[in-house]
Amino acid sequence: MILRLPFTIRSTSLLHRRQIRSPSASAVSSSPTTTHSSFPPRPRPQTPLFLRPPAHSAARADLDAFRRWAKSIAITAAPRIAANGGPDADHLLRELSWLVQDATSRPEAAGEVRLRVGLEELYRLWRERIEERKPFQYVVGCEHWRDLVLAVREGVLIPRPETEMLVDMVARVEGFEEGLWADLGTGSGAIAVGIGRLLGEGGKVFATDLSPDAVEVARLNVERYGLKDKVEIRQGSWFEPLQDVKGKLAGLVSNPPYIPNSHISGLQAEVGWHEPRLALDGGKDGTDYLLHLCEGCASALKPGGFFAFETNGDKQSEFIADFMSTMWGNFFENVKIVSDFAGIKRFVTGFHR
Repeated sequence: MILRLPFTIRSTSLLHRRQIRSPSASAVSSSPTTTHSSFPPRPRPQTPLFLRPPAHSAARADLDAFRRWAKSIAITAAPRIAANGGPDADHLLRELSWLVQDATSRPEAAGEVRLRVGLEELYRLWRERIEERKPFQYVVGCEHWRDLVLAVREGVLIPRPETEMLVDMVARVEGFEEGLWADLGTGSGAIAVGIGRLLGEGGKVFATDLSPDAVEVARLNVERYGLKDKVEIRQGSWFEPLQDVKGKLAGLVSNPPYIPNSHISGLQAEVGWHEPRLALDGGKDGTDYLLHLCEGCASALKPGGFFAFETNGDKQSEFIADFMSTMWGNFFENVKIVSDFAGIKRFVTGFHR
């Protein structure tokens, strides 16, 4: 089983915070049979920490005391956390530095610091990271992906670095700039925003997701990057919101849930305890939604249309590629498997005949 790692690394620049490259990823997607009533209570809207106004202040000595306390509990807990698949002490200390960076603004005076959260909340956030193994991205409310800083929150899966490759694949399709595209199970809207920024005047992305949390966060990210005319978020299950563009799509991409449900309990705590099961669980062998996508894109794509799906890797990608080449061979051609950054057979791509 391949575990997905949500903790991050970054440089001192906010725009260059990057996620550790992990051999597996999944996007927030929605079951064709799930209804809205099955969702748990939604968390209150969360503005990413770095976007909040510096409405609080603290003495520099008090902020320094927070740093010492936070460093101490991180070092103490690190061996236990690392032994259970989490980050080591050095990585936790980097996260602490990023948290303080996101939370602080310019000092008003020599002894005072402007903060985007109260000092008491800063203590609470770090306790959640260490004691509850809350993903760092949920603590600060954002993830750095490609050249984007995307809002995320609990209830929405954290986009992974390898998923960036789906945008690169789209960019290599001839004439992609003026086409209609779909991103199914958009989650935070990462893929849709990435594609939307590359489109020409006639291009557009339709991004679907059943999760109301994902839809809300995706819309926020679309608006932040000024892409409302290029990316349209539609709530609903998979292909259901796309009936008006059926057979007209130049391309379709998806990063669906693909982890076998028996593996969920063995996931790293940051993933299994906090990220939405709807975004992870791909059914008994992890292929339930991948097979649904294979069938649906046969009628959704126009002739010559491109598709790219992310999978759990290796055997799963080989199974999906074989399925599309044999069971759906009359509809698709040039079906290929593409490896991710780690050399794992991660993606299945091809074209509608």
